[in-house]
Amino acid sequence: MLCTGNAARSVMAGAVLEVEDPPVAQVATAGTHVVEHQPISIRTRAAMAAVGLPSAGHRSHQLTGADTLAADLIVGMAAEHGRFVRRVHPAAAAKTATLRWLVDHLGGGPGSLADRVVALALDQVDPAEQGDVADPAGGDDDTYLACAKEVVDLVGLLAPRLR
Repeated sequence: MLCTGNAARSVMAGAVLEVEDPPVAQVATAGTHVVEHQPISIRTRAAMAAVGLPSAGHRSHQLTGADTLAADLIVGMAAEHGRFVRRVHPAAAAKTATLRWLVDHLGGGPGSLADRVVALALDQVDPAEQGDVADPAGGDDDTYLACAKEVVDLVGLLAPRLR
């Protein structure tokens, strides 16, 4: 799960996958422009608590080449994240799309997640046409809560197809 600072949206999305029953295996979160090892904000923590998500222990992490190699799928929260991957980690473009786009296009089985992702030819899909989850940064408590609810809904729709 990828957002800008790895401080709100991607953390929320990763937490949803961790509490799924059964949990989605090997979920990692990262950001495109991160100050490493920072905790989430009070607003993010409060929004996550309000929607029943755990938030303890998170520290921000910058997306690395090793992260992109290890991932079967990189789920960005906005078009800017797809553009970042294409620019900085171009080999991972074929396995990167936004959460909104994947909810609409990633099918469930048969086949492995990696095979289903390859079939989508994501490197041919313009990130600008994939849809965003708005960044709550700078917003008030209600903005963070609205973001958390949106992420919970979208990831809940996607999660069964990630197994």
